[in-house]
Amino acid sequence: MTVVIEAAVDSLEAALAAERGGADRLELCANLDVGGTTPRAELLAEVKSRVHIPVFAMIRPRGGSFVYSSAERDAMRHDLDVARTAGADGIVLGMLDQRGGIDVPGVAEVLGDAREAAVTFHRAFDRIADQRIALGTLIELGIDRVLTSGAAPSALAGADALRALVEHAADRIVIMAGGGVRSHNARTVVELTGVRELHARCELDAARISEIRLALEG
Repeated sequence: MTVVIEAAVDSLEAALAAERGGADRLELCANLDVGGTTPRAELLAEVKSRVHIPVFAMIRPRGGSFVYSSAERDAMRHDLDVARTAGADGIVLGMLDQRGGIDVPGVAEVLGDAREAAVTFHRAFDRIADQRIALGTLIELGIDRVLTSGAAPSALAGADALRALVEHAADRIVIMAGGGVRSHNARTVVELTGVRELHARCELDAARISEIRLALEG
């Protein structure tokens, strides 16, 4: 069973711990307590210089709502350019419109010419009522993967919805399960949903990631 583990980190120490624990990829953020915001370019560059796995940078100007003003879109576009210059292997973003759907013009505007970079749509996706339609929109936008719990409090609780998304995706976009993924439930999440990517927070604890890896391989 080959499953990619992405670790959410907000410091160099957490990034190094996640890599030691066996993470395949990092999602680098600031302010994980509000779900993650854009990290400093200096931190991104430092992490990139010290780890040997891909690093995706969060592009989110603030916590709270995923509906952004024109000025915030401009800031996100600038932050994306800075992140790419600092060496980000991919970016993570999520934008909704006033009706609670994907902000298609906003995503297209912020991404601009960055389509060659790997792009993840984050758990703003779980605020959307009709995820099947939203998934089709993300596919049309050329997004590479979506992080979701299936709109449930946890990936395990959303297992049925996640499986439906995996089936609907049909290899056109990657479904990455996140939300309460731990060593005691990671294998069950994978078996129930068919996902091949998991997202978990590291929190300076290499064992948190290594135990998930062991559970998947056991």
